[in-house]
Amino acid sequence: MRNSSQVILALDFSDMASTVEMINLTKEHIGIYKLGLEFYLSHGKSGVKEIQSRFSGIEIFLDLKLHDIPNTVAGACRSVADIDPKFLTVHASGGSKMISAASSTLPNVEITAVTILTSLDQEQMITMGLNENIETLTLSLAKNAVNSGARAIVSSPQEVSLLRKHLGEKVTLITPGVRPSGAERDDQERVMTPREAIDAGADFVVIGRPITKASDPKQAAEAITASLR
Repeated sequence: MRNSSQVILALDFSDMASTVEMINLTKEHIGIYKLGLEFYLSHGKSGVKEIQSRFSGIEIFLDLKLHDIPNTVAGACRSVADIDPKFLTVHASGGSKMISAASSTLPNVEITAVTILTSLDQEQMITMGLNENIETLTLSLAKNAVNSGARAIVSSPQEVSLLRKHLGEKVTLITPGVRPSGAERDDQERVMTPREAIDAGADFVVIGRPITKASDPKQAAEAITASLR
């Protein structure tokens, strides 16, 4: 039976031992684990498959944030088809054709479009020449992604209620940039607590260091999961 927790635990480790240890410590309370670039560039598909074979009761959020021409992204999607992750991330800014290429290549995977990184704020956006309000740009990116076949959207918690209002209930909304009350913000700029993010309309919250760097990761995972019930 799959764990129904709304927490996706970010396993930002490059080594297999730490990754396995963290899953063992938290699997009672977590059902979906995010494997990103640090892990994937160290271990590739074989590493993901090893995790899947060791832990048959979990699901994988494969966070590769694909962003390239449609043909290349389609090829990348074909290369991970046998992993069959629950979620696979692409950058929403890659455009309609790129997102459509991903979603048509992996119709059984929730192609997950990342809108604006939670490490960016309005000042940094302006510095890059992006003068549009973050909320407006996030909504535009999300609408385009969903219309192009994305089934899930990643945004900061501050845009979740807006996205839920405009995208409806069928689209899965996932938010990083959540921190339990009193936790360090680290490199996140636009944050909420996990409970606030869920109340705003998120289906899942992505949490990493508040659990993985805790003195007792199992207890931290249990406490955060319990706060969402």
